[in-house]
This record gives sequence, structure tokens and C-alpha cells, in this order.
Amino acid sequence: MDERRWTMDQKIIHWSLVVIGHSLFKLITMEETMDHQTNNSKTETFNISPIGYVRRNNGKTFLEILEPYVPALKELEHFSHVQVFWWFSEFDDDMFRQVTQSDQAPYEAPVLGVFACRSPVRPNPLALTTAQILKVDHQQGLVEIANIEAFDGTPLLDLKAYIPMNDRVQQVSVPPWCADWPEWLPPEGLGLEE
Repeated sequence: MDERRWTMDQKIIHWSLVVIGHSLFKLITMEETMDHQTNNSKTETFNISPIGYVRRNNGKTFLEILEPYVPALKELEHFSHVQVFWWFSEFDDDMFRQVTQSDQAPYEAPVLGVFACRSPVRPNPLALTTAQILKVDHQQGLVEIANIEAFDGTPLLDLKAYIPMNDRVQQVSVPPWCADWPEWLPPEGLGLEE
């Protein structure tokens, strides 16, 4: 487990920070408020359970899938990459869920709405990483990946095979403050910053 300590400002600034997952992850409840054209508000609750956890061991990174979900790995080994949906668990509290804008953005960005950035501080602390698959072990329920910007113990919510036709677009536009960023994900993927 990574024992680093972060200040509140570092947590907000550090876009790819994920914290140590809880050893016993309980049912997650997300609330979504929907305003209808009639100005009636309705709150819906969705229950999400983890399908596994990020595991880091001897310099390797694994997605450890819980036993009931191991059959869902069938044929995943034929794909080069997987989209990993995971939970920013340390940012799952009322204070962080109320944040809708950030003026702590790096890279000379202006004040950003959280839907225009990858901040872990957001109404529903969901994260998404595209990771290279190195090996799928169906017996152990382990997917070895090149890297992910999540700490050991981070709860996993879902995996989806990366399919280029569905998951990339040919022509995109971005704001000037990130126009000089690399065009492609590095081959080794995104990982924790040291």
C-alpha cells in the first residue's frame, strides 16, 4: 500500500491521484438529481458494488476480479487494451461531491467545471483509465495490466474491452490550454506519479 500523505490542495490539484482503497468496500450509493421539464425534481439512487480491486505487487499491476465476476473475463485476453472504471474512494464525501468547478487546475487551465476535466473531486467520483492488457489469468481472476493511476486496493466498478471503432474519434477539438498535449496515450499507459 502507498503510505504517502497529501494535503487537501494536493488532492484537488493532482488529477490522477487515487487513494488507498478500503479493504472492505461496502455498497456504493450514488445520487443523481434529474430536473424534469415540469420543474419537478426527482432523486434516484443507484447501487454499485465493486467487481474487484487494483493490486500492486513486486512492480506489477493487476486487476483482481472477485470470484462471482471471473466468468466475465472470458475472451478479454484477445484484446490489447481494456477500459477500467474505478472509484475515487477518498473523494466520496458530501464536501467533495458538492464541488462543481475547480480553480486549481494545472497546465495553465482556466477555472474549469468538473465535467470539463479529470478531477477526482466531482458529484460522483468515477474514474476511467484505458490500460494495456499484459495477461489474463482466468484461474486466479487476475488481469495484469501495464499501469493505472490508482493505488493498491482501489475499488473497480467495471471493465470494458477497448474497441477502436467505439472508443476513439478521428477528428476532435480541445481548448488551447491543452492543445499541446500528446495526441496518444503513451504505450506504457498512465500510472501513479512518483
